Amino acid sequence: MTTGNEAAAPAGSEGRRPAGDSGTVRTPAQVRRVALAGGIGTLIEYYDYALYGYVSTIIAPLFFPGSDPVASLLAVLAVFALSYVVRPLGGIFFGWVGDRYGRRQALMVTVIGIGVANTAIGVLPTYAVAGVLAPVLLVLVRVAQGFFAGGEVGGAATVIAEAAPRGKRARYGAFTPMGTNGGFAIASAAIGIVSGVLATQQLNTWGWRIPFLIGLPLTVVCYFARRMLPDIDQKVSLGKHGFPLVTALKSYPGSLLQATALGVGVQGAAYIGSTFISIYLVSNLHYPKSPVYWITAGVTLFAVALMPFTGRLADRIGTFKVATIGLAGYAIVTYPAFLLMDIGNLGLAALGYVAIMVNMAFLQVASFTLTPRLFPDEVRYTGTALATNISVVIAGGTAPYVATWLVQQTHDLRSPYYFVATTCLIGLIAIATMRKRLASDFAAAGAR
Repeated sequence: MTTGNEAAAPAGSEGRRPAGDSGTVRTPAQVRRVALAGGIGTLIEYYDYALYGYVSTIIAPLFFPGSDPVASLLAVLAVFALSYVVRPLGGIFFGWVGDRYGRRQALMVTVIGIGVANTAIGVLPTYAVAGVLAPVLLVLVRVAQGFFAGGEVGGAATVIAEAAPRGKRARYGAFTPMGTNGGFAIASAAIGIVSGVLATQQLNTWGWRIPFLIGLPLTVVCYFARRMLPDIDQKVSLGKHGFPLVTALKSYPGSLLQATALGVGVQGAAYIGSTFISIYLVSNLHYPKSPVYWITAGVTLFAVALMPFTGRLADRIGTFKVATIGLAGYAIVTYPAFLLMDIGNLGLAALGYVAIMVNMAFLQVASFTLTPRLFPDEVRYTGTALATNISVVIAGGTAPYVATWLVQQTHDLRSPYYFVATTCLIGLIAIATMRKRLASDFAAAGAR
């Protein structure tokens, strides 16, 4: 007789081990090294993505000049979204490398590629210098960045999940979103410093390049952190036959669907908070740039600081419960938070921002802990990366564009809430079905 996940397991999955249950025992110091290296590597990825979003109002007329500033901004945000479209391709490629030849090789290449692409934006010519070549180069660099990023965060979540011991998976899983959101915070602080030190004219002509160039030393730090990883491939059974993508699609379609649906909830809510709101406060509500950037950095760091605690809470009360708290919280507080932001008081706007971002500390820790557990060793990197990237394409990279478009079309400054509510509902449905699927797996592994 079988129950829970055993009953739902697809053909060919007999003997599959949950993440972290492959039998090799790591010392606490080794686990911390894996978690730290995995998390810090994601920092450069999201530093770049956040930075591009934060400077979008500045570079829009530089690369897409025109008489309509909203149209220029939408063009820049469309390039932002385009870089996400290629992420699944990167996830497929680096998932194949990671599942077939080893996690380490894939993660070393992704962090270098992301960092080089990020730095390249800081040296691109503008439309005034290179004409139509300028936006073409911007698109090419963003596409390259998206390809490398496609293999990064899913791979980091995979290696951390495989290293974490039973009963402590969420607290170590928290290192992945701490890295991603740390990248957002550092990007916001970097542009905040530059915008505070330089005059508006200097910032708009050349000062915006400085934070992109800072990405190079950050890349070096992330690279050496990855080099110090213990043998992360020793404890997993790498696939030796077939293409991991085909195996994942054929044998684990339910897991891919559930992980993608959960990711839609995570990404839709997170990108509204971490990328769109700073644009919204400056472009729609006309708050001054520099204070907004600093508020964004502070609020994001506050959410990051909460993640070790929400990770421990998830290990104690259950990862599904913590994910539900995050999704429900986003759905409940986002609309009143938008109302607070529209009062005209920067302090109240910051309070509304905090109310939204607190939920990220719950939801992202839970999602990065749950998703790798849906897949066995031989397709875990591919499955996690593919689901994460597809959900980012659907609801993450498009979030700033869709939210800006909604405001423009409806003239309702609260209309982005409906996008958040829809994605949260999808995430809650995923959690409900995923809980049934993984019930026996979690029970057998001694985790919730």
